[in-house]
Amino acid sequence: MRRMRLGDIANPDAGRFGKPLEGVRILAVEQMQALPYATQLLARLGADVVKVEQPGAGESGRGSLPAMTQPDGKRAGATFLRNNLDKRSITVNLKDPRGVQLVLALAPHYDLFAENFKSGAMRKMGLGYEAVAAVAPRTIYLSVSGFGNLAETPYAGWGAYAPIVEAMSGVYDYKWGDDPPVTAPVGALGDISSAIFGVVGVLAALLHRDRTGEGQYVDVAMFDSVVAMTDLVTNFWSMGARQGGKGGSLIMDGFRARDGFFVLQVGREHQFARLAQVIGHEEWLDDPRFATREGWVTHLEDTIRPAVEGWAAAMTKVEAATVLNTNGLVAGPSFRAPEVIADPHIAARNMLVEVPRTDDVADPVLVPGNPVKLSKVAEGPETMPPMVGEHTDAVLATDLGLGEGEIADLRAGGVIG
Repeated sequence: MRRMRLGDIANPDAGRFGKPLEGVRILAVEQMQALPYATQLLARLGADVVKVEQPGAGESGRGSLPAMTQPDGKRAGATFLRNNLDKRSITVNLKDPRGVQLVLALAPHYDLFAENFKSGAMRKMGLGYEAVAAVAPRTIYLSVSGFGNLAETPYAGWGAYAPIVEAMSGVYDYKWGDDPPVTAPVGALGDISSAIFGVVGVLAALLHRDRTGEGQYVDVAMFDSVVAMTDLVTNFWSMGARQGGKGGSLIMDGFRARDGFFVLQVGREHQFARLAQVIGHEEWLDDPRFATREGWVTHLEDTIRPAVEGWAAAMTKVEAATVLNTNGLVAGPSFRAPEVIADPHIAARNMLVEVPRTDDVADPVLVPGNPVKLSKVAEGPETMPPMVGEHTDAVLATDLGLGEGEIADLRAGGVIG
């Protein structure tokens, strides 16, 4: 089964319905992943997204590694490539007051003004919510930052990457206790979670504007987002479970099969009984050690693990998970990257998009597809991540009516790249 490529259209019969966000325009002063992932998702749903980048190297995500060289000879790093499909790029010098005024002139032409700088940074720059709302009262303002802008916080001046707010959420301590935490154990949870909440906020604000005619401030903090995603940390503690991930009352662990690991979760008595039957240890059902869920955890290493792994030793991890699922349990193989890439489910769901290399490397860049599947919305066609400032002239001409001479003067003055 072939993977989706740029230019492909999945579910083409739905194309006649259009895309839900067609006509919605987004001006994004964005970098790295937390906001770019959100605006890419909105673009995939039909929005027109224009990135505002600093002249020269562009936004900081372009500087990540590994990287590829774009046709303009500049490097585009992995972080940039996987978060900027279907967008346009303009370059404006926001360190120049004339650049700030240029962005404020653009703002009324957009439904959403979005930024993901450190708390308070945009206000100091002259592009905070108040400044944008003064010239574009109907424009929704989305801010994705480490610690938010609408409430006082002791972390207001702090920067934030995903593992920083993940650590602050308590989930690292919950999982590893006194051992050094394994940072970013599931990739950019702090970035993607805040991006998703940002999208929810924007969609709600658009509906609210339809009713009231008013734009508003959507303020998303990465710290808040990860606390929401790692809800069990505080919730379990409040209910007396003080041992974190080292205690608990359910089997939720990885077990070795012939070719790797599979993960199994057993959290109810009928599931434990089914597990005992499937692996041939029905005597556990009358064993007082397993009379409580806490007993399952206590005897996981000395009894349950050896039995499960002995049962699975001759099977692949997929075979073991298949048998368990067939018998009413919930398990799945722990895949390596090549197995994910080759997985038929991933191909059928268009969850990897091939982005062709623009340098001398043959293999394409693989970018996660859109996980939001809508029966009356076609997926694609996707477009390449933009080069730095690729669309500056076109956007300024279309939105502000600037002529070639005026654009040339801005460029000569260092206002645009």
